[in-house]
Amino acid sequence: MEAYTIKVEESRPAMDQKPSVGPAYRCIYAKDGLVDIPKGLQSPWDFFSGSVETFPKNPMLGRRQIVDGKAGQYEWQTYDQVYNKIIQIGNAIRKQKVNPGDRCGIYGSNCPEWIITMEACSSNGIVYVPLYDTLGANAVEFIINHAEISVVFAQENKIHSIIASCVQKCCASLKTIVSFGEVTDVHKKEAEKAGVDCFSWEHFASSSNLGGRESSELPCKRLDDICSIMYTSGTTGEPKGVVLNNRAVIAQVIGMEYLFAEVDATVQVTEDDMYFSFLPLAHVFDQIMENYFIYKGASVGFWQGDVRYLMEDVQSLKPTIFCGVPRVYDRIYAGTMEKISASGLFNRMLFQYAYDYKLKNLEKGMKQDLAAPLFDKLIFNKTKQAFGGRTRILISGAAPLPRHVEEFLRVTSCCILSQGYGLTESVAGCFTSIGNVFSMIGTVGVPAPTIEARLESVEEMGYDALSKVPRGEICIRGNTLFSGYHKRPDLTSDVIVDGWFHTGDIGEWQPDGSMKIIDRKKNIFKLSQGEYVGVENIENVYSYCPAISSIWVYGNSFESFLVCVAVPERKTVEEWAKTKDIAQDFESLCNNPELKIYILNELNKIGRDHKLRGFEMLKAIHLDPVGFTIERDLVTPTFKLKRPELLKYYRDCVDELYKQAKKH
Repeated sequence: MEAYTIKVEESRPAMDQKPSVGPAYRCIYAKDGLVDIPKGLQSPWDFFSGSVETFPKNPMLGRRQIVDGKAGQYEWQTYDQVYNKIIQIGNAIRKQKVNPGDRCGIYGSNCPEWIITMEACSSNGIVYVPLYDTLGANAVEFIINHAEISVVFAQENKIHSIIASCVQKCCASLKTIVSFGEVTDVHKKEAEKAGVDCFSWEHFASSSNLGGRESSELPCKRLDDICSIMYTSGTTGEPKGVVLNNRAVIAQVIGMEYLFAEVDATVQVTEDDMYFSFLPLAHVFDQIMENYFIYKGASVGFWQGDVRYLMEDVQSLKPTIFCGVPRVYDRIYAGTMEKISASGLFNRMLFQYAYDYKLKNLEKGMKQDLAAPLFDKLIFNKTKQAFGGRTRILISGAAPLPRHVEEFLRVTSCCILSQGYGLTESVAGCFTSIGNVFSMIGTVGVPAPTIEARLESVEEMGYDALSKVPRGEICIRGNTLFSGYHKRPDLTSDVIVDGWFHTGDIGEWQPDGSMKIIDRKKNIFKLSQGEYVGVENIENVYSYCPAISSIWVYGNSFESFLVCVAVPERKTVEEWAKTKDIAQDFESLCNNPELKIYILNELNKIGRDHKLRGFEMLKAIHLDPVGFTIERDLVTPTFKLKRPELLKYYRDCVDELYKQAKKH
């Protein structure tokens, strides 16, 4: 158990009807105490300003220029050039009477302007608030009001929606909208009618009447000042504002540096590295990664914002470090396997021999670059080329990486792969697998050197933190925790108890001290692309469909879409059969493929009418003529769904639904 962790607190028995908890552990690399913040760092701004002094001419932010509808090579702004623009934007924000502690929204796809705005806020002690619409149809309006945002920086194609959805719906705090690009005269007039100023990016930058470095003295910043408020899914349907202070953000970046530089020198990041930015900057994962690479003086290249050209952008940038979510890695795995299958018998046999040879050496504990160097050069180099050819580190997060995909990448990518686990509340990664330790495959690794972790028993689900194989809810404490939910002390006290943050995820300690995620305590889960799904709310929406009497919606972190089991209304089914001139009994009709398609379409129509998001729509359905009954132990006496029992009962059915849906 303590190969990579060290026990720091003994377990205590259950008292006052509280659940029993296991011992607290920390990473062995933090055995003398949690990694702390070096002197002189007070805010993430210090990461950037330090790199400007050290690497002023190093390329910092790059993107492909579009000429005649085609993307060209990456063009770069140096650290020095970016600094000048940040000071301009910061001056202009202050001119709008936005003071330290006030809130500024950022809305749009990853691009240099996103980072420049973030750094301009950081330089002036202004709290930046990412805005994104995947939290629901009215999420942007809600966040602007709830966070009392006064200035919003937005991508050009988001300007209209801000004006239409927010300005006209009494966002009293909003005074200024700034486009990352241009603004039309129509937009300016619409905004002015509501008493809001609307600027293009360059016009706003020049409105400060100051040049690049001609800035008044920047305000002092403190570790406990709020850096950002990041909104995430809430159980009630309203997003929750996760408050992150400077201390937590800095500690996370320093913790990453410690793991990269101290634990394994082969993965040390330098100013020569290049990071590919495509995971949403509105989420904490990519923000922390970019802060880290800025801290190291490295380069950040942005994608075009269109998934169709994602791999084309990778080939053009040729990053040295690639961070992805399972869905992206799964596509690369599927594409590679398809090419191998079509390559002929000899090539398939050669590939399999090389694969088995290297896998066996990795399992023996050999380092990635020493396990099969000849096969890396002759056989596996093609997989490495899929990431541009220069990548040496792969990082996976946001959802569990399927074991077979992780194994495949560890063998064939010629890269060190590390899988991590974290939440917005933990400022991204709180567990991470250690590079070049193959035995951690299938796990999320050990606690980060900035936190301690323990398990808490969940008796109603049969998980015991004190059993021979410790299982329970993952709880963490340390330097990289959020400060609370904005304006929601009730929600904060629900999840932070005696200094321990309760994640809601069920983990299992492995013998070597790494953690494996095995379940979810609450009825919220992630899909493979990293999107959270509040399943009860979705089921409530679909229950409006008159074609069904009840429904159970299912999804998991290894899949990108939802499936369901529904109990159809007998009358609806019989009337449908009459229109189709089908003479079958009710049970037989429930197996009719045409009826399944009909009810699935009716359900998704209800979903669209209620503005469910694309990933909340259903892709496949099973119709059960009997229904969810107490006798089958599928519902409680108050008819609430018993989800673990439902999954056990319909497991084969669910597997078949996913299999069939992927064929279409």
